[in-house]
Amino acid sequence: MEKNRLEAFSDGVLAIIITIMVLEMKVPKGNELTTLRPLVPVFLSYVLSFIYVGIYWNNHHHMLHTTRRVGGGILWANLHLLFWISLFPFTTGWTGENEFAPTPTAAYGAVLLMAAIAYYILQRAIIAKQGPGSLLGMAVGRDWKGKLSPVCYLVAIPSSFMSPWIAISLYVFVALIWLVPDRRIERILSAHEG
Repeated sequence: MEKNRLEAFSDGVLAIIITIMVLEMKVPKGNELTTLRPLVPVFLSYVLSFIYVGIYWNNHHHMLHTTRRVGGGILWANLHLLFWISLFPFTTGWTGENEFAPTPTAAYGAVLLMAAIAYYILQRAIIAKQGPGSLLGMAVGRDWKGKLSPVCYLVAIPSSFMSPWIAISLYVFVALIWLVPDRRIERILSAHEG
């Protein structure tokens, strides 16, 4: 079957997730700048989660650009990924509202870990359907970012109980390595078209 509905549905879900996250930031009573102080942790957790959703949206877009057709396995793997990303608003709000306390910060990392695993499963499902010689199969290669990210999350989750700021630093680090543009898929597509 065609991939258009999968892309449209995923884009819609991700847009709703971002909307829910921003709506979690309640407008404070008062008109002084000091009334914004309690919102700083909520805002910081929102910014980090917004970046993560943006990274997933961008990479999902590129990944599906290499995909010709989808089947049931890909549809379910995509829903699995969307499920974990849909938990971002909850863990974002919980982490921010509790000023990066250990348990919410660990839960945030657990959701990030599960989303990373779900993304990997989706990637593997697409490669299985398209074949190892497919555009995505060639583009993924060694995928050092995809292997390093879960390791960082696995270190960050227990670190949350020693120092939540170690965990937050690792979450920021992973986001930063994914913000650096990954040209693998674009290079493969350009070579294939040329």
